[in-house]
Amino acid sequence: MAAAGRRDVPEPPDFGILKRLARDQLIYLLEQLPGKKDLFIEADLMSPLDRIANVSILKQHEVDKLYKVETRPAPSTSDQFCFLVRPRIRTMRYIADIVNADKMSGRSRKYKIIFSPQKFYACEMVLEEEGVFGDVTCDEWSFYLLPLDEDIISMELPEFFRDYFLEGDHRWINPVARALQLLNSLYGPFGRAYGIGRCAKMSYELWRDLEEESEDTDYVTALCSQVVYEGLVDDTFRIKCGSVDFGPDVTSSDKSIKVLLNAQDKVFSQIRNEHFSSVFGFLSQKSRNLQAQYDRRRGMDIKQMKNFVSQELKGLKQEHRLLSLHIGACESIMKKKTKQDFQEMIKTEHSLLEGFDIRESTSFIEEHIDRQVSPIESLRLMCLLSITESGLIPKDYRSLKTQYLQSYGPEHLLTFHNLKRIGLLTEQSAGETLTAMESKVSKLVTDRAAGKITDAFNSLARKSNFRAISKKLGLIPRVDGEYDLKMPRDMAYVFSGAYVPLSCKIIEQVLERRGWLGLEEVVRLLNGNEFAVSDSTVEDNPSWESQRVILAVFLGGCTFSEIAALRFLGKERGCKFIFLTTAITNSARMMEAMIEAKT
Repeated sequence: MAAAGRRDVPEPPDFGILKRLARDQLIYLLEQLPGKKDLFIEADLMSPLDRIANVSILKQHEVDKLYKVETRPAPSTSDQFCFLVRPRIRTMRYIADIVNADKMSGRSRKYKIIFSPQKFYACEMVLEEEGVFGDVTCDEWSFYLLPLDEDIISMELPEFFRDYFLEGDHRWINPVARALQLLNSLYGPFGRAYGIGRCAKMSYELWRDLEEESEDTDYVTALCSQVVYEGLVDDTFRIKCGSVDFGPDVTSSDKSIKVLLNAQDKVFSQIRNEHFSSVFGFLSQKSRNLQAQYDRRRGMDIKQMKNFVSQELKGLKQEHRLLSLHIGACESIMKKKTKQDFQEMIKTEHSLLEGFDIRESTSFIEEHIDRQVSPIESLRLMCLLSITESGLIPKDYRSLKTQYLQSYGPEHLLTFHNLKRIGLLTEQSAGETLTAMESKVSKLVTDRAAGKITDAFNSLARKSNFRAISKKLGLIPRVDGEYDLKMPRDMAYVFSGAYVPLSCKIIEQVLERRGWLGLEEVVRLLNGNEFAVSDSTVEDNPSWESQRVILAVFLGGCTFSEIAALRFLGKERGCKFIFLTTAITNSARMMEAMIEAKT
């Protein structure tokens, strides 16, 4: 198990306030449409909404029927429709279709659109083009921050990654700045602020502008297989909005169970940050301890038994239920990872991180593609090879690309275009020409797609400086003998001792140095845009240093491995990290963002 660390780590702030504020504002907006109403909810707002205001609360405020956006509603007698949506073009067209259909049939209703977290001008333009702008009223639900746990806050904006880093769309910078403004106003000013990257700098500067009224620096961490328990649960079952659906293979029944994963789960809270190799031993010991507590009933007199039943039994049953679920989850993870040759995959990843046996690693990836194991996993490994080697040599790039298209289908040609634009999968040469395979595939796609393909081949790819950065910061630990995963000495344990997450190492170094002094070469390799700001009025307060609460903001997404690593660092340094992220991410979500069509 991880080291206990210092005991004087400060308590996190009460982030329950954020939920209460969001709930109160939503209720206020719903009451602006008095009387019974049907509520249409965007699919990816359903889980966050459930954490803020459940169905019973909505019913209390005269919400009659609930519909999922993009499904055709059944004929409704309601005179009022309310739409709780993201600011998306396709959603505006969906709403316009409903309004225009009512107009055609002579049906009169009131329509209210509540945008979350804010309204975009482009949405109003679509409503105007569709001829319904005058028929609807628009409002904003400033729901910027959802606490997932006592130290994790998510903006639940998974599209941030694709929109900003691939499409160059800056529209989500404003919500990030407003989220920082909200935290600053509720919990007091930040004593110091450090950041790096154009996106981070723009967010900071816009936040400062509001107060006064680009580039992901760490793809590698997100591309690596996670081996801490919480990361593996996310990779295997998909944690969504802080909850996970455990299927029959975990529950040992014919039903699935939705489980909230946070610090209130006393079993999960003790294993979430642990390397998976330590988890089974802990759960086994926990099971024995629990059985021993049950066995205490033997020999009790009536009074003792009564006290046991009233004070302890309920807690023991709940703990036993959670223990069974996590044991089941571990067994399910083991089965799936064994089937996927997980150990061989980890070995390949470590070789890529260290820069050894590149030819063997490339052969493993080729075999992976040829066996059609998984299009997502194959892409992930190709991207990791490209990032760690500062691009693929042309021969390997073309060979892997051709094999991938033949194995998984020609429709993925645009995926390669996206990966190149964002710098995840590139060639080491400056330019490239169409191969016979690409020419053949191009004939199968639309003219618009073909234009995108041509743009891709004419563009210069972004390059990675991973190897140089890794050397400068010591991201690959050098250890004599085996790395002790049960008593880790540094943050590298989250990747089995093979790699310290770049983002976490930067945070560690900047905090140690109280700025970027001595990191000039690293900053240059990361393309600059660093900043460091101190608030002297806060720093002069004697109580400031004793609080040692650090807000780590991740733009584009944060993995559970990074969270585990910084929690470890916090214990070692006697400080408390709070995590604010645009969304929880992992390698699969990153790859899916590159595959999905832009809408």
